[in-house]
Amino acid sequence: MPSIRRFDHVGITVADLEQVTAFFVALGLRVDAGPTVVEGDFLDTVIGIRDSRTCIVMLRAPQGGTSLELSTFEQPQHQPGSPTAVATELGLRNVAFEVDDLDAVIEQLATDGYGLVGGVGEHEGTWRMAYVRGPEGIIVSLAERIG
Repeated sequence: MPSIRRFDHVGITVADLEQVTAFFVALGLRVDAGPTVVEGDFLDTVIGIRDSRTCIVMLRAPQGGTSLELSTFEQPQHQPGSPTAVATELGLRNVAFEVDDLDAVIEQLATDGYGLVGGVGEHEGTWRMAYVRGPEGIIVSLAERIG
């Protein structure tokens, strides 16, 4: 049986690519590639939608690792998701990042208009974590290692 070689990226389809990219860049990710327009037989075949066209930005943490792919569809139009989804709703619920100073990140995001989903929790004296709802309802899990 074939095996996975590495975890490459997580993709999120968004309506406003510029706004969502700016949000993640403000969190500390860096644009690794793009924006890049993708269309033609390759895209149509992979996603199973004829005559599709998307614009993609790839982001990565400063230390490297798995990428975050943001894409917006110019053709066909995107389908709205649930911007108020809760943790129990099926599907991809959050993207997670380790941060140096959770309180400072939460404060900056609040200044930018993004709030906590719940509160700041502490797990067994090793992690402090919170969910923040970003643009288009994207939930971002932020964790700070403690102890």
